[in-house]
Order: sequence, then C-alpha cells, then structure tokens
Amino acid sequence: MKPDIHPEYNTITVHCACGNSFETRSTKHIEQVDICSACHPFYTGKQKLVDTAGRVERFRKKYGKSGKGKKAEATPDASADS
Repeated sequence: MKPDIHPEYNTITVHCACGNSFETRSTKHIEQVDICSACHPFYTGKQKLVDTAGRVERFRKKYGKSGKGKKAEATPDASADS
C-alpha cells in the first residue's frame, strides 16, 4: 500500500442552522448543514402533506375518497354456501 495517499480522517463538529451540533468523523475540517435530524420534519413527527394547487383534494373528489377509511362489509362464509 502506498504511504500518504489517503486524506486524514478527523473527528469534526457538525453545526446545524437550528443550533444543534454533534460530533462525527470526516475528511473535512468544518461542516455546517441547513437541516439535521433534530429539526427535520420526518424525524420530529411534524411532517405534513404539501398540497400544491389542490391536487390531492381534486384527486379525492374525482375518485370519491374522503381520506377516511371505509369499514369492510361482512362477507358471507364460504362454508355456508356448500
């Protein structure tokens, strides 16, 4: 293996725009991110559907979906028919 061909792998502190910071390892020296797991909607549970121009509502109106699940109707037993 050739010596001195790999970059150094250092411990760095990553800073988020929300103020959160954490340590990780990287070849970079300083890392700043716009969003992290502390403020990302998927990880915080505050995820919401972004409906552009009412497309979801138009789909539900067209296909009759109210967004609430229908209760399954009782099906007759197969053994009762025999």
